[in-house]
Amino acid sequence: MAWKWIKAFVCLSMCVTSAVGNEEASCKKCADFNNPTWLEYRLGTKLKVQYILLTRNNADCASLFTQDCLNHTQKHTPYFNLSLPTKVIVHGYRALGSKPSWVSGLAKALLQEEDMNVLVVDWVYIASFAYNLVVENYKEVAVQISVLINKLTKYGSTLESFHFIGVSLGAHVSGFVGTLFIGKLGLDPAGPMFKSADPFDRLDSSDALFVEAIHTDSDFFGISIPVGHVDFLNGGTDQSGCASSKFDLSVFIYFPVYGYVICDHMRALHIYMSALNRSCSFIGFPCSSYEEFLAEKCITCEGPFNGTCPQIGLLKNSGITATPLPNQEKVYLLTTATAPYCAHHILVELRVSPLDKNADVQLTLITVGHPETELKLKLNTDEMVYKKVTAHPEQLCKIDSVQVKNTGARFYRQGDIHFDYICISEIPQTRGLDPLCVKNINIGRGVPWSHVFVQVC
Repeated sequence: MAWKWIKAFVCLSMCVTSAVGNEEASCKKCADFNNPTWLEYRLGTKLKVQYILLTRNNADCASLFTQDCLNHTQKHTPYFNLSLPTKVIVHGYRALGSKPSWVSGLAKALLQEEDMNVLVVDWVYIASFAYNLVVENYKEVAVQISVLINKLTKYGSTLESFHFIGVSLGAHVSGFVGTLFIGKLGLDPAGPMFKSADPFDRLDSSDALFVEAIHTDSDFFGISIPVGHVDFLNGGTDQSGCASSKFDLSVFIYFPVYGYVICDHMRALHIYMSALNRSCSFIGFPCSSYEEFLAEKCITCEGPFNGTCPQIGLLKNSGITATPLPNQEKVYLLTTATAPYCAHHILVELRVSPLDKNADVQLTLITVGHPETELKLKLNTDEMVYKKVTAHPEQLCKIDSVQVKNTGARFYRQGDIHFDYICISEIPQTRGLDPLCVKNINIGRGVPWSHVFVQVC
């Protein structure tokens, strides 16, 4: 997805190391990413890494940040504040050598949330074209970043002030920078050539005091194993709203479908940006599997989290207060198909009277002005109580009505169905917000039943 906020990366600017008087004349343009060509790649372009700086003071015109800027007075780095926290953004593999269009949007979201330095690592020259060669060189990029960070600490920055945000292969680059830094966030860490790698060679919870990972494509471009202290998964595989990305890896390199097939992979980034924009809270629940989570087996955050659910965003340690910190703990959440991907976790519970035949029903949650939430259930003759967790774009108190329809085929499925009750509630349960329940419901085939709720948030 292309983001409109890209004007901060249109021109080129350098922080000069000569006399202060020359600074204004040398800093009129805005920094931009490198843009390697296929010819440069074939000629063996040398390792080239640059750093782009954005703060609230230059949010509309990024500056190129170099180590030489720190060799002179602070006047040569007017925008970098050593007393502020620093977020280091590391992009991933660039199949076609193009600039990562999402960086500007992420930087803007970070700066709106907090006053900070945002350092963007531009390693497009090394990250492009042949994936296997990129993997061979990513550690050298991490070494160069480490040199810069060490120099910044000598000038007054603290190690605890650095927080790495790595996307895809950038997550593994961030991991290899070392264990010196306070925290790292891996946005769908890359899977190819890393799924069987030694923890030393990929992102791992031992890489920092706290590592958070968000997985949205663990069956293809992302990694399928837990790599952080806490790993968020919204299923972790095929994302609603994305087409299937089950192609051979070579396909997305040679055909103009790059953005199409990495939709699942990049969903982690867009979920994180929505969390920064406070569109809603993305809360994860610890569970043994996604299926168990959907079946209402895990609707609290007891155990390793001491009742506090981890949350995606800028909270320290994802909001986890438990000690010691959990390790490689998978937590599950639901998201929707469209931006901002916000979902409220709604628990649907119903009890059906004994059936002569199996039945199929469709339950729909309706909030006027928002997409409807449809939940299809198969009712069996040997079960009476059913529980299911589903995603709805609005909170419980804004659900206007519920509709139930018997969708079973004639002759092969139960005709009339009697429900003792249908209840919906929100998890985690909010104090003072009781479940919405309707009792004694009869539904015939092909005739939908609905109930309107009268409530005020």
